[in-house]
Amino acid sequence: MRMRVLVVAAMSVFTVEVSADVVDQVLAQYRTQGAGEFNADAGKALWDKSYPDARGGEPRRCAACHATDLHQPGKHTQTGKVIEPMAPSGNPKRLTDIKFVEKWFLRNCKWTLGRECTPQEKGNVLVFLRSQ
Repeated sequence: MRMRVLVVAAMSVFTVEVSADVVDQVLAQYRTQGAGEFNADAGKALWDKSYPDARGGEPRRCAACHATDLHQPGKHTQTGKVIEPMAPSGNPKRLTDIKFVEKWFLRNCKWTLGRECTPQEKGNVLVFLRSQ
């Protein structure tokens, strides 16, 4: 039993390190696209801010689906689908796949902000999520 606990603990540490490596790779890519220093507070502000939907005017924000407590599951406001926690510390699979991160930034930025996020905005959100 003790060995199993050690193996699980070691796997968790490895997952967090892999996640950090992926985030660092993505942040480096954003810097080559013109982003400056990334700021977790700016990422949190973007996360919490409401943006009016271009069609209906109703407010949209990241936290509406993904929750304010990023260690808890969220729920899509339209489909009701459960969304796993966004914080890598609460969901070791989060932020471990560059293609997945980019796919969801594209989709969610367009839905929430009505446009694609800039490299600076994406980097700010990533450092915010990683800090949770």
